[in-house]
Amino acid sequence: MGASEIKNFSVSVCEPEWLLAQRLTAFEAFEELEPPFFERIKFERWGLSGSGSVAIGETAASGDVPDFTAVDGPLVVQVGSQTVYQQLPQALVDAGVVFTDFSSALTEIPELMKNYLGRVIAADEDQLAAANLASFNSGLVLYVPANVTIDAPLEAQIFHHSDSYIPFNKRILIIAGENAKFSYLERLRSTLDGTDKTTGNVVVEVIAEAGAEVKYSALDELNEHLNVIIRRRGLIGENASVDWSLGIMNAGNVVYDVDSELRGIASRSTIKAVGISAGRQVQGVNTRVTNYGRQSVGHIRQNGVILEHGTLTFNGIGHIINGASGADAQQSSKVLMLSDGARGDANPILLIDENDVTAGHAASVGQIDADDMYYLMSRGLDEQTAKRLVIRGFLGSVVTEIPVKSVRDEFIATIDRKLGFS
Repeated sequence: MGASEIKNFSVSVCEPEWLLAQRLTAFEAFEELEPPFFERIKFERWGLSGSGSVAIGETAASGDVPDFTAVDGPLVVQVGSQTVYQQLPQALVDAGVVFTDFSSALTEIPELMKNYLGRVIAADEDQLAAANLASFNSGLVLYVPANVTIDAPLEAQIFHHSDSYIPFNKRILIIAGENAKFSYLERLRSTLDGTDKTTGNVVVEVIAEAGAEVKYSALDELNEHLNVIIRRRGLIGENASVDWSLGIMNAGNVVYDVDSELRGIASRSTIKAVGISAGRQVQGVNTRVTNYGRQSVGHIRQNGVILEHGTLTFNGIGHIINGASGADAQQSSKVLMLSDGARGDANPILLIDENDVTAGHAASVGQIDADDMYYLMSRGLDEQTAKRLVIRGFLGSVVTEIPVKSVRDEFIATIDRKLGFS
């Protein structure tokens, strides 16, 4: 792919000149930049940084739209690069809420798009950041104005089009105005048809202005034919919070990069992640909270289960910047291996550049406790049921902290499917 293909695509979907200029600058930087580095996560052979990863074009379902979960509240459904369903109550429209595809948002809120796009993840950060900006072919935008509270979760269901050669490159932008409060659920899935191998590069930017509260949940179930990097990053202002609840249930190889930048005084973020690896898939999960603001609080809690010959790596990084007095950084990473062929790693990293702080970490990698199994089976449970209860208890310590009951139930159902319990 070259600059001409990028220009042709941008013109064909009527993008503004400033976005085309950013795309072309990112494309020029693509080959000059280095890929990102994540401790103990090896992804160099997955094709994420190859020339094919920056192919761009529109994709559409070649047949029936895949089944999606209908909800009563706000919902956007995308298949490939096409938006196939969209609903937003009139009361939210009247309040100034925008929840739509990327192309429409460029028309509805052009100045906000220009001001906020790339504020969290800059195109020159590394090669894969540049590749995303140069070649994303669709995406989603959620804007909640200042002082607006939304009770029902806003939901996005985004399907990777499995029989398309175009990479699954998405850009998602979420803007919470001052004192805005809402919950957002994002599902990344693959259509059932198609077996072509391809790559994906998904970037999510969340900006929480002063006093905003964002509860972000994600359930990812991309198929085994997709090697993908998924980046979710928050920029959090004074007295604002972004809480992440993440279900990492993919079947292919995945690099997962989640980062909260606590920029404001008393800003807060928690990252709660559940990951399951099976078969021979490799999943590397890199979570980071960086405390810039005084009295900022950042906590990471991630639990994972590995079956068969899967690999799962958790990096938990807490970084307190000089000047962030009174900051708190805590993290816990635990991996449970269910077979002798499983490979797991929990890697805690604390970087402390300030004295007046609190920080701590915990990490463990091991197999199911034989005493737990013995106790449950001695009470009349069969081995399968006993194992299911132990695993549910292990992952449940994270799942129960998800604030929305419907999302908790969906997490549990997805975990059971992934583990073969349903």
